[in-house]
Amino acid sequence: MKLSDERILTTHVGSLPRANNELHELLYAIDRGEDCDRNRFEQLANTAVTDVCTKQVAAGIDVISDGEQSKIGYSSYIRHRISGFETAELPGIAPPDVAEFPEFALATYEAGNAPDFAQSVCTGPIETLNSELAEKDIATFQGAITSTGANEGFMPAASPGVISVFQPNKYYATDEEYLFALADAMKPEYDAIAAAGLVLQLDCPDLALGRHIFLGDMSDAEFAKRCEIHVEALNHALRDIQAENVRMHLCWGNYDGPHHHDIPVRQIIPLLNKAKPLAVSFEASNPRHEHEWKEWRDAKVRDNMVLIPGVIDSHSNYVEHPEVVADRIMHYTDIVGRERVIAGSDCGYGTFASLHFTHPAIVWPKLKGLAEGAALASSRLF
Repeated sequence: MKLSDERILTTHVGSLPRANNELHELLYAIDRGEDCDRNRFEQLANTAVTDVCTKQVAAGIDVISDGEQSKIGYSSYIRHRISGFETAELPGIAPPDVAEFPEFALATYEAGNAPDFAQSVCTGPIETLNSELAEKDIATFQGAITSTGANEGFMPAASPGVISVFQPNKYYATDEEYLFALADAMKPEYDAIAAAGLVLQLDCPDLALGRHIFLGDMSDAEFAKRCEIHVEALNHALRDIQAENVRMHLCWGNYDGPHHHDIPVRQIIPLLNKAKPLAVSFEASNPRHEHEWKEWRDAKVRDNMVLIPGVIDSHSNYVEHPEVVADRIMHYTDIVGRERVIAGSDCGYGTFASLHFTHPAIVWPKLKGLAEGAALASSRLF
């Protein structure tokens, strides 16, 4: 993993809009198990990856992703790669902050501002099923990195914890047994990404989002204890990968809502200190969490942790001014030093294939503003 040794590097969380309508339709057909032209899908996905990589480099992003162009969602994609899942109609989950305002909840539902994908539950043994899909993603991304001249690439993958909260366990005797089965089944994908020379990003919203959506009946202490098992399973899956090759993403949910029930980051940092990944990506620019740079400042962060604060948001169509971005970056360089800060985004811009809070056309000027702000911060710091 490259660090900000000579200037503040830039990155983002991973997912980017799937701009091709035909690719979008094929993603959904595959997710539903329908017959479709898989060769055409691969052709479109490859083209889309090259396109988003080209746009990231043009915007000034140093550490780029494949935009998750071949995945319908950041956690639900695993149903096609590991066994033990069946599709199911699960009860709708309204986050408590949204449910508190029924009129808003109804307007959100009617506007279609909710993810649309085949839900599933674990009903059988969890095992690695199809490593070929991950290998194709890796090869496609490596080709795009080479062709675009990107500085470095990272590839997101669902963590055992986030899989467990979105795909409920109906088979294993305990949640811990389920988590470690997921860790073992996902390990080949993690290992393959790292072996390819890519930075592996583990998506871990379970450590924050899980508190108010899935585990709201727990006390904070109970939640922290539960999440320690999530971190143990994550570390177990990463046992053969160097910490320097891994980062993790933490968030409170990339949905439009009040977010006033979000757990404060100060209560999560002790868990992050126990996790193996060297770097942590987290929300730091939206109105609910921007102030939390003070909590990072006052916390006991492990000595080598690299921070990837979100210095542009993922919900609005505002293009952040470079001065704002630079100021946000410098909150964190003041805490851990300039070398251990990489400028990022709050969350993904295409978390699910059909769901965008920032218009796809505006993603790119926002990323350009991120790069301009990082350059401004660099001029002050180096």
